[in-house]
Amino acid sequence: MAAEIGKKEIFMEGKRIYLSSPTMHGEEQKFVQEAFDTNWVAPLGPNVNAFEKELAAYVGIAHASALSAGTAAIHLALRILGIGEGDVVFVPSLTFSASCNPIVYEKAVPVFIDSERDTWNMSPEALEKAFHKYPEAKAVIVVHLYGTPAKLDELLAICEAHNVPLIEDAAESLGSTYKGKFTGTFGKVGIYSFNGNKIITTSGGGMLVSEEEDITKRATFLATQARDPARHYQHSQIGFNYRMSNVTAGIGRGQLLHIEEHKALKKAIYQRYKEAFADIPQITMNPLNACGDANNWLSCLTIAEGCGVTPDAVMDALAEENIESRPIWKPLHLQPVFAECDFIKENETECVAEDIFDRGFCLPSDIKNTDEDMERIIGIVRKLF
Repeated sequence: MAAEIGKKEIFMEGKRIYLSSPTMHGEEQKFVQEAFDTNWVAPLGPNVNAFEKELAAYVGIAHASALSAGTAAIHLALRILGIGEGDVVFVPSLTFSASCNPIVYEKAVPVFIDSERDTWNMSPEALEKAFHKYPEAKAVIVVHLYGTPAKLDELLAICEAHNVPLIEDAAESLGSTYKGKFTGTFGKVGIYSFNGNKIITTSGGGMLVSEEEDITKRATFLATQARDPARHYQHSQIGFNYRMSNVTAGIGRGQLLHIEEHKALKKAIYQRYKEAFADIPQITMNPLNACGDANNWLSCLTIAEGCGVTPDAVMDALAEENIESRPIWKPLHLQPVFAECDFIKENETECVAEDIFDRGFCLPSDIKNTDEDMERIIGIVRKLF
């Protein structure tokens, strides 16, 4: 027994397998070095301008504004679209709180929408029900969960029928497409995140994109403390310190050169898991949209209820072997801070978001995982079944 404990301690000190850590390539350092060599270490500079143009060109949209975070991009989108105190905004329940927090920043009212099972994203049927209950709603935020495109045709049609703008939270889905067009480019405003665990990173940062130049110009203005075009420092309205720095934009430029490579590796991870668990009927991988091409940011699975194995048991088994995993996002309508907010389901017989949360978890999806790493993860999971 002592020998086994000692062996385990040695193993625990070995390689840690991460959920999704940054992957650097070298070009990032070149752009960052240029910023230092030219002394452009201030919040603005050539890397910021170039990153905006390069990201916009990649996704095929006209205009972009580089910001400090995806959350900042959502906040500015709401401000620019005139969302204010008391306004109702529809947002998925099954998402990270950053999709919703900016609604509250503006003293607006979030109303949470349940998921549908085909993609785990916002249910068009539930959204339609929400509009019947709240016909005065002012905006819809759709999230492409874990990189899988939502049912955009249906959601856009509903928004157009009710004459409200769609904000696309594509924080997790940069590089994903729906019917050949990149997510983040369907709504009136799109947002991306470059957090450290995303498919590409700037360490921390985000981007607001739109086909309308007035929107991105307004975002850039508000993000630089809303300074009026005067020689002296003059401010006619409240602004924010939300601009991306020239140094971190340099990281983003280097990362963007490798996004297709990152996508291919993420897809391979998802496929490896899907094939490895195909003979275990209790396991179902997170669904993909047949009309889209997901970036597979995180590979997830759900476990059949009552089979004797729980997500916590699997995550605990992985953690014991120094392997990181993560629960599915806890639905926002279950969060204490949003306890007073309304929640709209497709029907009263089930809650899809809660079911996914209860039965699911995120598998390690780091693109630096070796074949041996993947076999190690898969072996631990399979052993429990």
